[in-house]
Amino acid sequence: MNQQDLNQISARGISEQQIEHQLEQIKNGFPFLKLEGAAAIGKGIMAPTAQEVEDYEKAWNDYKAEGHKIVKFVPASGAASRMFKNMFAFLDAPYDVPTTDFEKQFFENIKKFAFRKALCDKCHVNNEKGIMCLIKKGDYKAVVANLLKPEGLNYGQLPKGLLQFHEYEDEVRTPMEEHLVEAALYASSNGEANVHFTVSHDHLELFKQMVAEKVDKYAQRYGIKYNISFSEQKPSTDTIAANPDNTPFRNEDGSLLFRPGGHGALIENLNEIDADVVFIKNIDNVVPDRLKAETVTWKQVIAGVLVTLQKQAFNYLKVLDSGQYNHEKLEEIIRFVQRDLCCRKADIKELEDAELVIYLRKKLNRPMRVCGVVKNVGEPGGGPFLTYNQDGTVSLQILESSQIDKNNEEYMKMFTEGTHFNPVDLVCATKDYQGNAFDLPKFVDPSTGFISSKSKNGKDLKALELPGLWNGAMSDWNTVFVEVPLGTFNPVKTVNDLLRDQHQAVEGGIKHEHHHEHGKGGCCGKH
Repeated sequence: MNQQDLNQISARGISEQQIEHQLEQIKNGFPFLKLEGAAAIGKGIMAPTAQEVEDYEKAWNDYKAEGHKIVKFVPASGAASRMFKNMFAFLDAPYDVPTTDFEKQFFENIKKFAFRKALCDKCHVNNEKGIMCLIKKGDYKAVVANLLKPEGLNYGQLPKGLLQFHEYEDEVRTPMEEHLVEAALYASSNGEANVHFTVSHDHLELFKQMVAEKVDKYAQRYGIKYNISFSEQKPSTDTIAANPDNTPFRNEDGSLLFRPGGHGALIENLNEIDADVVFIKNIDNVVPDRLKAETVTWKQVIAGVLVTLQKQAFNYLKVLDSGQYNHEKLEEIIRFVQRDLCCRKADIKELEDAELVIYLRKKLNRPMRVCGVVKNVGEPGGGPFLTYNQDGTVSLQILESSQIDKNNEEYMKMFTEGTHFNPVDLVCATKDYQGNAFDLPKFVDPSTGFISSKSKNGKDLKALELPGLWNGAMSDWNTVFVEVPLGTFNPVKTVNDLLRDQHQAVEGGIKHEHHHEHGKGGCCGKH
């Protein structure tokens, strides 16, 4: 590495050793994980009864009443460009009328999108005609250009969190606003709701502006005070890009290329959050108000499970500290670690009491997370597994397909036949039994990660992704899985997902009168 490289590295807050280590990882790849099996109901996944649902909700509401600090942490740095991949393709296509099923679905249902009024206004400004008139004229591409391009709504470049997702009788909401509403409904305490968005640098000002415009409306509606904060992924968590031959990839000016290290980098952002309990949920997994009750119930349930288990773990740690215990008490603690926290050690019977105390302390005194998992429908995504850890114990982990050896038939069968998958529905406890914050980077498994193939300016490169936030970055946490209903999982991966009934504020789609086009807005269905 030359002096220019070293200057570039130190400006990012990264050491030369880290770069060498990253290049080594790119060259060698990552070891696959050793699996015991997919988690299932009764084998690592809890399925609470109706009575337990009530009990856990009560446990959560009692906990909130004690005045703990709760934060809703929303990873929101994703740009919406991937949502519109198909529509960008249409703009570049050699034909001018909707041809693919996706394009047809988009145009046939265009009146059902919450953004259609704003889009119609842009069409009037730029093309002097509304959506329906442009469609009638066969100018479909003008409509899409007004949706995606900077001179239109610029949805192709905006963050997903600031797009209009849901239309109500008297307002249109973005995912950012739906998260503010959710925070009021299940994550507020002491009359306050704390919401933290992780955003990309380019979108920070837009987010701040939109929050400033909207927050008072929700504060009044729910009678609470919002504390809203933002952070960006740190440049020090970016990873170096390599050529296919594993040498550092260089930009045209000769400088090294660094890329964001994936959502695993957010463990640093999470580490800076001061809270007793943190909810984590993706920006695009929101529903309109008519469907929120189920989400609120189950968020309270998983939070209730968390605080119930945490209280028990804290009590046992205090017992171990006091020295006032007998072998019978240690057996009770072992049962809790094995049965409730699903962490098992094969040779535990061979440990003397003194060694046993050290082992139990280590397993109890670490961050804890409860993850909602949904029944698998269709392709399995990241799934809940029983996995061997570095220390020989077996515990619950969320795994992505990249962590599983494709050549191991037994493991692939576990993965493809897994009954549940993880929709990023987490509630976390990040303080110890003495009220001190855990240092979360210490609980990351550095031997997990992911090498992906990308390109820059037409040149192939290898990119290194850090251990994912809910995979390797939380590897050494206590993990508990709870089955939650599929209705709590409604992500928006493509623009047409917004047409699904779960994203329509009125069941079966938007109810409104269609008018003839008189001047502005008329052809868009509403004045």
